[in-house]
Amino acid sequence: MKLTQLRGLIAVAESGSITAAAEAIGVTQSGLSQALAALEESLGVKLLVRKANGIELTAFGERVLEHARAAFTHVEAIRREAALAAGEQFGALRIAAFPSVFATFLPPLLRRFRTLHPDIDVIALETDDREVEIWLDEGSVDLGVVLNPPPERNTITIGRDAWVCVLPSSHRLARRGSSVSLAELTAEPFVLATGGCHIHARTLAEHAGLSLTNIRMEVRDWTSAIALVREGVGVGLAPESTLPEKRKGLRVARLDPPLYRKFGLAAAPGRTPSRAARLFMDLLQAKT
Repeated sequence: MKLTQLRGLIAVAESGSITAAAEAIGVTQSGLSQALAALEESLGVKLLVRKANGIELTAFGERVLEHARAAFTHVEAIRREAALAAGEQFGALRIAAFPSVFATFLPPLLRRFRTLHPDIDVIALETDDREVEIWLDEGSVDLGVVLNPPPERNTITIGRDAWVCVLPSSHRLARRGSSVSLAELTAEPFVLATGGCHIHARTLAEHAGLSLTNIRMEVRDWTSAIALVREGVGVGLAPESTLPEKRKGLRVARLDPPLYRKFGLAAAPGRTPSRAARLFMDLLQAKT
């Protein structure tokens, strides 16, 4: 038996699927399947049963799971003792980000980190993007997700998100084609959402020398804004990652020319990152 096999079994038990478990621990789906098959072969007993709604552990698999978790508890205890002997502390990881990042990009990273390092307490703090910068400068958090970091800033890229036009399905721009210019969009009755960020439709329009002259509603939450667009209150501009899966009553069009927002993970300046912060940054760099 290998620790990687036991870690895979724990991940499958927690997620209920091979795909989600592989994502959580940072391996390929085929690699995890092979590792679990090898574990079952070495034990000579079936551990998992595939069902229509996912994967479940057999009765024997549940007993093995208890031992696997105990084994990882002891392994983490050894690592903690080693860290203490080396003068380091595992402690907690304090990470700040704005709402849309917590709703999209961060959850799989945090799940994977907690699986790999269960003894590190993760404290996730949600705020707007300006306060993330303030908390980083104050040293109130170890890490923060910052919006559109300049190339010279020392950040680790998490991803990028395209801005898209969100229209009622009956709107004339929705019927016209697959792309809309920012000038055309801002001339319409508008539903403005900020998403907890200082960069949104109003600031993007101002940067392009335009203005939103007919704002019908202004909200913080993207979900609320999209619901208002669906009801025909106005049109909107939203990050693509915030769009709902079910889009009945909506039409999504590309922005022409396209605009993007980028996310970077930054450490608190002027201080040496904690062990927990370094481990999270290492995880993200390995993924990217």
